[in-house]
Amino acid sequence: MKRESRGIQSIEVGGELLRALARSGEPMMLRDLAREAGMTPAKAHPYLASFSRIGLIEQDESSGRYEIGALALELGLISLRRLSGVRIARPKIAALASQIGHAVSLAVWGTHGPTVVQLEEPAQPVHIVMRAGSVMALRETATGRAFAAFLPEKTISAALESGLDRHGVGYNPKRAVKGAKVTEMLTEVRKHGLARALGDPLPGVNAFAAPVFDHSGHVALVITAMGPEGTFDARWDSPIAHALRDCAGGISKRLGYGMTVAAE
Repeated sequence: MKRESRGIQSIEVGGELLRALARSGEPMMLRDLAREAGMTPAKAHPYLASFSRIGLIEQDESSGRYEIGALALELGLISLRRLSGVRIARPKIAALASQIGHAVSLAVWGTHGPTVVQLEEPAQPVHIVMRAGSVMALRETATGRAFAAFLPEKTISAALESGLDRHGVGYNPKRAVKGAKVTEMLTEVRKHGLARALGDPLPGVNAFAAPVFDHSGHVALVITAMGPEGTFDARWDSPIAHALRDCAGGISKRLGYGMTVAAE
């Protein structure tokens, strides 16, 4: 019988606070966080103070709410980057950025929605409000639209209903999340195998986003190319569009997409 390694009980108890914060996905007051972790505020506070010192959580000075800290975010990004699909894609998007002369990002479907895990910039980078760890809005950005078009509809509906991406880059509370225009937009994405954004939500910036599929046909990643309107050719059949499709298709193939297994 395998023996369990000896642990430190206080760390495991404090870990319940981190789990509660992760489940919530929102900044929380001390009393609510303690309740969700099954302890009193007085017991929770020393743990939160220690977690704050090492960067696992941070407290907003104005509201007093606790949220995930810089160290926790960094650990999460490291975990995402270790995924096999991400490891395969990273050198591919670097080569793509060099080929097309524009910035290229790599995103996964994370806890808070479309999450950028890598950003490759060309020799002359354009100012883009994006970095590793950025969450992209589902309806407003090319990255989000690519996920919205190819992930299961129930996944996207649940995300939108819960307001998952309301803090995402480009989020617009006035933009419709359902209706004929949304359906038309998603149909266009599926038709071309690319999502497109033209100067919106980032003024002066065009973007294409292409899905990467795994062996089961699920969206594993989204690759997004973006650049200034003046130099980024956003036609559906442009060299940039072709290069992005080829890059995404090549990575999908490496992940086993399209392969068939003979019945035994």
